[in-house]
Amino acid sequence: MAETAAAPKNVKFIITRQDAPESSPYTEEFELAYRPGMNVISALMEIQRNPVNASGDSTVPVCWDSNCLEEVCGACSMVINGKPRQACAALIDNLEQPVRIEPMKTFPVVRDLVIDRSRMFNALKRVKAWIPIDGTYDLGPGPRMAEKKRQWAYELSKCMTCGVCLEACPNVNEKTNFIGPAAISQVRLFNAHPTGEMNADDRLEALMEDGGIDGCGNSQNCVRACPKGIPLTTSIAEINKQTTKHMFKRWLGV
Repeated sequence: MAETAAAPKNVKFIITRQDAPESSPYTEEFELAYRPGMNVISALMEIQRNPVNASGDSTVPVCWDSNCLEEVCGACSMVINGKPRQACAALIDNLEQPVRIEPMKTFPVVRDLVIDRSRMFNALKRVKAWIPIDGTYDLGPGPRMAEKKRQWAYELSKCMTCGVCLEACPNVNEKTNFIGPAAISQVRLFNAHPTGEMNADDRLEALMEDGGIDGCGNSQNCVRACPKGIPLTTSIAEINKQTTKHMFKRWLGV
């Protein structure tokens, strides 16, 4: 007896959309045929290829950001079923349905799921999250870093500026100017670098200003949400210690 073909399985998506930064958000439902290995990005690509909603009406394709599709670039951050995460790593098989997709609310919405992460990038500029090297000529090998220090510093270097930790942090919102956990952790990373440490005091000074490290409420949401498992709360505790020492040295004129 011939086997009976299984009925096709569909996946329902409820997507929060916004036509422009000043527009009001609304939701639109889509229904797609299930495919093995399907993730949220592949679903959005399917909707883009054939923008027809669950009611059968043609609509404008959904806008979103993505790049590497390997959870490395951090571009495809969005809120999926109430949790900020990377859409490329969100497998449909592991998600409760209907799948609800929203833009991250910590950042201004440009359109649909596309957000403006200037707040995060400006925070990195504020703390000088880079290694200053003069000239374009070959400077030769740089100073060596102790292996023990290199190992934990490498964990901090995994940050992909995805913004998930800022979205998860209750202290980062439109009413505050808190710099956020990502920038604080990057201060720890660059202050530990043999060359970067020459600007360590400048970075600590930046975190001692309004909206700096004192804005952390120690909710620890950031470390739980980070897709790279970066020890953000450990960095915050360490930088809290460093800024306190720096403050006393400044008072004592050391």
